[in-house]
Amino acid sequence: MSLEVFLHNLHFDTDKARPPEWEVDWEDAPLAYKLYRGLPVVPLSQEVPLTLEGQEAPVKPDLHKVGHFLWYVFGLTQFCQSVFVSDFTEQAVSLTQSYRRFVPSGGALYPNELYMYLKIEALPVGVYHYDVAHHRLVLLRKGDFDSYLARTLGNRCDMSACFGTVFVSTMFLKNFFKYSDFAYRLQGLDAGVLIGQLLEVAERFGFASTVYFQFLDRAINHLLGLSEQEESVYAVIPLSIEPTITWFANENNTDGIVSATELCQELPAVQHNHYVRSQKAIECPMLIKMNEASLLESLRSFQQIEEKDINYEGHAIALPHVKRLSYDLASACRRRYSPSLDFVLGKVSQTQMATLFQEAMAFFSYRNDLDGAHEKPASRVSLYGCLYGVKGMPDGAYYYDSTAHALWPVRPGDHRLWLQQGMSADNVNLLQVPLCLHIIGDKAHLKTALGYRGYRIQQMEAGILMQRLLLVASAIGMGGHPLLGFDVNLCDEIYKMDSQGKTSLIQIPVGPYRPRPWLEGSLHG
Repeated sequence: MSLEVFLHNLHFDTDKARPPEWEVDWEDAPLAYKLYRGLPVVPLSQEVPLTLEGQEAPVKPDLHKVGHFLWYVFGLTQFCQSVFVSDFTEQAVSLTQSYRRFVPSGGALYPNELYMYLKIEALPVGVYHYDVAHHRLVLLRKGDFDSYLARTLGNRCDMSACFGTVFVSTMFLKNFFKYSDFAYRLQGLDAGVLIGQLLEVAERFGFASTVYFQFLDRAINHLLGLSEQEESVYAVIPLSIEPTITWFANENNTDGIVSATELCQELPAVQHNHYVRSQKAIECPMLIKMNEASLLESLRSFQQIEEKDINYEGHAIALPHVKRLSYDLASACRRRYSPSLDFVLGKVSQTQMATLFQEAMAFFSYRNDLDGAHEKPASRVSLYGCLYGVKGMPDGAYYYDSTAHALWPVRPGDHRLWLQQGMSADNVNLLQVPLCLHIIGDKAHLKTALGYRGYRIQQMEAGILMQRLLLVASAIGMGGHPLLGFDVNLCDEIYKMDSQGKTSLIQIPVGPYRPRPWLEGSLHG
């Protein structure tokens, strides 16, 4: 199968990306977290703060602060048990249990892993893996790698001013065993959701950050000791408390070009023993092929992107002016809920909707290497929505113009039945949902500018925006339920996407909900 056909199936013909005959071997399912064996470990404090309000001004981070940061980004926060009736005639039931985190993940499988290069007191300088299961750091490689990392990023970032750097990786098998090739789409979104949470938490801790989507992949994977047949880094995120740090130096300077191959020769290879529980060898050739096609070998491949604004005819509807929302992130994370069949058709005001749209897109002017030093560039992903019953708003499909804080009417009417018919499974009753939102992006998945790497970057940016939407919805008392099981062509027709060269990336019903009767327990110190 060609990579072009593979991407088309991922987006427009998902049955071919996950064949109906695909059998999931739950007995051999991999763990949702990676466990290293035989390496030095550093326990992290279990006494995490239960609120992130009133954080002190940035000071030199210590091990306690780094541990709290990692827990809020990706730590185990909740233990869940669910009962399923497998045979109604014999009343047979099965019990499943899972550990949840503050970020959502397709099937709660969490294909991503976190690594950190740390330079803080009371800790050897080096590269660590965040052991989620035990809330601790595992030392992978000791040493000062400022120069090495700076060159993997094209000498754009002043690594000497950073106390740490986060690496977000993807382990291919962790959700491929369930979703087959469709896992590739989920892995990009999951990585984006994790990045979105990391940016939110970093802001509360007073850490400045920048997301680098472009780096010399093999050099980074070599530093961490990753096998590219199993796992690869998707994003590099340096952290700093220095107000004058340079994030984007030498953006167009290719003098003294260095390649990933040259950098790898500077460090000895390391191979660490790790455990994921799965014993069967499951091959995922298309995921590996896509990853190989996305790797960057030379700094000459680094690009910046200028996105065109979206244009619609007619008159925009101005939304009410709302103040920037201030909320306790820790509380919003705990309340975040995916209602599924628990949506109820309650009233949504224009003020609530305006707050949701404004806060989601305002945060999306995050610092990243695709925009570089440009201020307020046009976003590569946009927010659309089908509205029903919003007070003072005609029912219909709209595009949110974040610059004007206004909605452009695209297609009038109640589209809930149309959207419901486009669902691949009836796991959400869209007739009970006032806001059915869609994140929209380039139909060519940025391939013209970024090659096949553009697809996974687009999915990550959609995930970043999705996580912000879910947190803001939680903060204003609503729930959101991300969905990939929807008819992309149908949604594109509703929003008249053909003329814009855009397509629907993910569907997120948002609205009031009734609490589900269940037993839950939090995991914290």
